[in-house]
Amino acid sequence: METNLPEAAVVTLLETSDVHGHFYPTDYRGPEDKPLGLAKLSSIIRKERAGNPSLLLLDNGDLLQGTPFMYHYAKYGGEGIHPAARALKALRYDAAVPGNHEFNYGLDLLRGAIRDSPCPWLSANIVEEESGRPAFGLPYRVFATPEGIRIAVLGVTTHYIPNWEDPAHIRGLAFEDALDAARRWVAYIRGNERPDAVVVCYHGGFERDPATGAATEPLTGENQGYEMCRTLEGVDVLLTGHQHRLLAGEVNGVAIAQPGSAGQAIAKVQLEFGKAEDGGWAIRRKTAEWLPVEESTPADREFLSLFAEDERKTQEWLDQPIGTAEGDLSIPDPFAARQADHAFTEFVNRVQMEVTDAEISCAAIFTNEARGFKERITMRDVVSNYIYPNTLKVVALTGRDIRDALERNARYFALDERTGGLRVSPSYMEPKPQHFNYDMWEGIEYELDISKPEGQRVVKLLRNGAPLDPDAVFEVAMNSYRAGGGGNFDMIQGKPVVREIPTDMTEILADYILERRVIRAACDHNWKVVY
Repeated sequence: METNLPEAAVVTLLETSDVHGHFYPTDYRGPEDKPLGLAKLSSIIRKERAGNPSLLLLDNGDLLQGTPFMYHYAKYGGEGIHPAARALKALRYDAAVPGNHEFNYGLDLLRGAIRDSPCPWLSANIVEEESGRPAFGLPYRVFATPEGIRIAVLGVTTHYIPNWEDPAHIRGLAFEDALDAARRWVAYIRGNERPDAVVVCYHGGFERDPATGAATEPLTGENQGYEMCRTLEGVDVLLTGHQHRLLAGEVNGVAIAQPGSAGQAIAKVQLEFGKAEDGGWAIRRKTAEWLPVEESTPADREFLSLFAEDERKTQEWLDQPIGTAEGDLSIPDPFAARQADHAFTEFVNRVQMEVTDAEISCAAIFTNEARGFKERITMRDVVSNYIYPNTLKVVALTGRDIRDALERNARYFALDERTGGLRVSPSYMEPKPQHFNYDMWEGIEYELDISKPEGQRVVKLLRNGAPLDPDAVFEVAMNSYRAGGGGNFDMIQGKPVVREIPTDMTEILADYILERRVIRAACDHNWKVVY
């Protein structure tokens, strides 16, 4: 009896990750069209879909947060189905995985987006605290291609979320170790579903260099991709994210991929199958690559039309003037602004201290795109400089804790042997830029000497002109991410939270400016970096 079934077939996996609300090809700082965003990825997806029925499109998390577009929808009464759910439907996604930033606006918004999505959100290791059941429905799903090939996709998320997130946003949830959960579920899938391939879609990254195996970060458990490739039995593909890296290749026989962030690329993995002796399918070859958005990649206008009214309201809100600046609050050179006290960071710290009534404060210039304030201050200026939905916490730290935190900050810098000056330490640039993990402090006087060995760089530490008592306890205002020890600030993690302000810092800054209307630049030059 003859059959029309093919003897070979190819299954294509496309992965987006860390889109962070970038639907439009813009960074919202200006009108320029940028090579990023889901609308441009849509053009690539359409091309890949053409004539290819054996294709799975997966999102790997951090979709709901990251742009003023998403912030405005979440905070100012966005109407109708969540934009993320609309996007998943329009682009015909097969599954999504929650990322750590999915929780930033609370569980009600997240559950609403999941409820309205046409595809499942797969989460094996985020479970209900009481029952232990997967919190968002399915841990995995098995997809069948027209050729009858069965692809199992398992979703897991970094279990480090409780170290960063507002406890109110994850109440009732438990976060199981991602590696342990993946091991348990892969064994279950292999034993019960008999798939032809197993794909782990992991919102997490690599704790070691994929090529050499050398450790690239402290082994905290935040990222476990390398260990997954090394120890999980029965996994064919590991799709990753969280670190905003561009990766494609193979580790220990497992095809790996990671597509950067903000829609700058899409990951593509192809699995070539042939007929096995038992009549089933067997993988013959795996290839992984990432497809970048080019300057010439067109934005999908049909896709963008679905969000036109939301975008119009966002842009209108961003252009609202809220105050004026007297004096210079601009940041022409972020690297220089991180080497000595600057009027803009002093402003942020002073707001944090005033709002919380704390005696000391620390804050960061989050990215090298931050430009501070010009004379006319708009909402666009606020959200362009303060890009994360952090709240404020006041933490009780000893003088010794503060010194240790400053030593951690001092690792941001390295001596440039070529120029004799300073540069950003490679550990703060790879696997992704981490300018947000360098804080500048107010309420103390200090000096960091980068010519000294790491751990001995705080050469001056005073409060009100006197040496800071290492045993005295001080109330320090900081963002909620740092208060949880985020950025490997172990000396802060677990310290008593004296009080907190459960309002986004962008709102705090905007309200502060709206109330005063005029912000005067000031700088007391309480710290500097030398070398």
